[in-house]
Amino acid sequence: MQRRRLLAVAAALVVASGCSSQDDEAPPAVSAPSSSASASSDGARDAVEAYVQALNSRNASELISVGGVEDEEWSRQEAERILADRGGRGWRIKDVRVQHDMGPDVGSARLLAEDKKGKPLQDTFTVTREKGTWHLTVFTDQPAEPGKESAATDKPRS
Repeated sequence: MQRRRLLAVAAALVVASGCSSQDDEAPPAVSAPSSSASASSDGARDAVEAYVQALNSRNASELISVGGVEDEEWSRQEAERILADRGGRGWRIKDVRVQHDMGPDVGSARLLAEDKKGKPLQDTFTVTREKGTWHLTVFTDQPAEPGKESAATDKPRS
């Protein structure tokens, strides 16, 4: 799971620096996920649409699925926090842009949407393809794998 965190940080750096190689210029979509992956985004766009659908329906299982994490107590708790913060707002997607800026299986997705009251939302996600399925990196509280230590973020001590 540490790999996902590193990928998320790398994607944020790439997005922040403005680097890109391919844009998905598809027109705005409806909130419901489509049944097949579009050729230009290899299903990454569909993962963003599934995320919005999970939020709108306040469905923790769907959120866990689109996040590509195991359905465990920690992921259920984090899904409930995400849904409490963002769920049930009737979001409509205005635009999704997918950039495969780190290879064919890793990239970033930029979501522009608005809620049912017209309040705008903008978010950027790291998208990863594992075993042919695209996921969004939305879960950040993943426990370290047994026997592995997580990377330190503290300043080195002299």
